[in-house]
Amino acid sequence: MTEILKAILYGIVEGVTEWLPISSTGHLILLNEFLGLNVGAELGPDFAGEFWEMFEVVIQLGAILAVVVMFFTRLNPFTPKKNEPEKKETWAIWFKVVVASIPAAIVGLVLDKVIERLTGRDIEGWLYNAWVVSAALVVYGVLFIIIEKARRSSEPIITGTQDITYKNAFIIGVFQMLAIIPGTSRSGSTILGAMLLGMSRSAAAEFSFFMAIPAMAGASLIKMYGFFDYVAESGVGVPAAAWGVLLAACVTAFLVSMVAIRFLMDFVRRHTFTPFGIYRIALGALVLLYFILI
Repeated sequence: MTEILKAILYGIVEGVTEWLPISSTGHLILLNEFLGLNVGAELGPDFAGEFWEMFEVVIQLGAILAVVVMFFTRLNPFTPKKNEPEKKETWAIWFKVVVASIPAAIVGLVLDKVIERLTGRDIEGWLYNAWVVSAALVVYGVLFIIIEKARRSSEPIITGTQDITYKNAFIIGVFQMLAIIPGTSRSGSTILGAMLLGMSRSAAAEFSFFMAIPAMAGASLIKMYGFFDYVAESGVGVPAAAWGVLLAACVTAFLVSMVAIRFLMDFVRRHTFTPFGIYRIALGALVLLYFILI
């Protein structure tokens, strides 16, 4: 029961931070530092480590489902509610999302393996720690504040996702690639990139949501494959409680994401991203101070 309650807390954190530009992975890593899951500990540290690596990514499936549900009509090119031009526009959005997903896919599938072969550790092994998370939180927080100040006297060039070009989509995808560094935030990276291209805050946030579907689904499938491969090779049986913890976290992330997405879309119509920048800097500074003192 204790682990289920922890899983619900993890789901709440994922549901809130996945869509706000404050880094879900960074928050989950930090939460694990202070309130780590104890799933499968009786099976040894290897199983616990493999389960955590899978859990922190697959928990995003609940958050993805929230986007699919909330934007189902918008993203569905087969609905009879749309005429032919609207269906073509929907397909165009999907094609742009695919183009935007290419840079991150290359890094995730190719560069990660190259680094592991050369150094013996993959990207997670090098970057997934509280120090990197703290630094990334602060740096991106400063960037949000600087960009918002620079944009104060200018009007956005792109006000809707339908106006994004394929070139724009690819450039935003390059920014999403930077999210491989924990603490940067996938949504934060893509929103920053989109704003630098002259997109409105609402359009940047919306396109970031759409980009999350293939990015997070792909990452989840890869992690699930890796976990099942470990289970098959080790011969260990996965406790039913482990699946219960994962399910509780995913369901919670879905429910909380429904609220967080609505909040962000309403917020950016009336406010800037500066408060998120301030939050990132404060959190990053506190975490750095904590790890310096302990």
